[in-house]
Amino acid sequence: MTDASDTPGALDGLYVLDLSRILAGPTATQMLGDLGATVIKVENPKTGGDDTRGWGPNYARDANGKATDLSAYFMSANRNKQSIAVDISTPEGQDIVRQLAARADVVIENYKPDGLVKYGLDHETLLKAHPELVYCSISGFGQTGPNRAQPGYDLMAQGYGGIMSLTGEPDGAPMKVGVGIADVMCGMYATIGILAALRHRDATGQGQHIDLSLVDAQMAWLINEGCNFLTSGQVPERRGNAHSNIVPYDAFACSDGHILIAVGNDAQFVRFCDAIDAAELGKDERFTTNLLRIENRVALTEALANVLRGLIKDDVLNRLRAAKVPGGPIHDIAEALGSDQAQARGTVVQVARDDVADGHLRLLANPLKFSATPVQYRRPPPRFGQDTDAVLASLKTDVD
Repeated sequence: MTDASDTPGALDGLYVLDLSRILAGPTATQMLGDLGATVIKVENPKTGGDDTRGWGPNYARDANGKATDLSAYFMSANRNKQSIAVDISTPEGQDIVRQLAARADVVIENYKPDGLVKYGLDHETLLKAHPELVYCSISGFGQTGPNRAQPGYDLMAQGYGGIMSLTGEPDGAPMKVGVGIADVMCGMYATIGILAALRHRDATGQGQHIDLSLVDAQMAWLINEGCNFLTSGQVPERRGNAHSNIVPYDAFACSDGHILIAVGNDAQFVRFCDAIDAAELGKDERFTTNLLRIENRVALTEALANVLRGLIKDDVLNRLRAAKVPGGPIHDIAEALGSDQAQARGTVVQVARDDVADGHLRLLANPLKFSATPVQYRRPPPRFGQDTDAVLASLKTDVD
């Protein structure tokens, strides 16, 4: 069981008002909460809260085996938060959010551009009232541009931003990444932007508005393939598991399953060929440099495939380790999370929650390892509106 310690988090004392839902915004606010911030998540009572509460089929169940509103999807991005049920379409709800904003260091929202103007909760209004506020807006396409009014979901961002054109087999259909990576990466960029704006605020007393879009973020992490195009003018192609700039860097079939091979330089390539008893390939003039291996990618890949398909995968991986050549297995989720490395690194955590079966939830841990301000799991993902009374009572205390 993982318990919260008394050690203050890196963001201890920071107050975050979370008006976001689904994944990008909640990823950012969960990160801030993991680092010690107090996060107040505002959820709509008309819809039963964050949309992902209903994104099953997997739910935490109570002691009677009944599904709760804690879907696995929701739990993946909503620990270390307090949930309050507030209808911002009403004057009363708007007043509550304004009071919370007056207390907050950070506001994060993912409504359509100008979607909060009619409620008086947009960035211009709140920054005018609280100039020191850091206000982060996440949308599909950003606050400007011809597509600003279009809704944003991870799938559309992956399609529009180019990553699907690079994902999948060369002769197959464009393929999305297996998880909502555009949302997650946008949330990471949001976290970085918020922390940078807070540093500026602390130095100058000046808050600011952060305008971030799923599509902008997705295009930014096209990394080498984006720069390959900008440098050459040639549109990158899907290569399955292969790499556009390194060969061999791919998944290969052995006699009993697939393995990964990632040869990063010419010396590794020679050691790799020796390790799989194919020394002649390491001496072949067509393959002596990475540039030549790229030019002769098809011939080399076919030759390696012919050798490897007759070998046992664990034997190959042992040979590669001995030769100091990068290679590895392809785990399913159970194998990955159950691995000795995952156990040693604390990749899965248990967070206490009395109203669910077994009295705890199993969650993916935050990967950050701090020496002085460790990540803490102070609060399990909240039930819808569970903290409404306590938070509203604290506002009355502030007034008094």
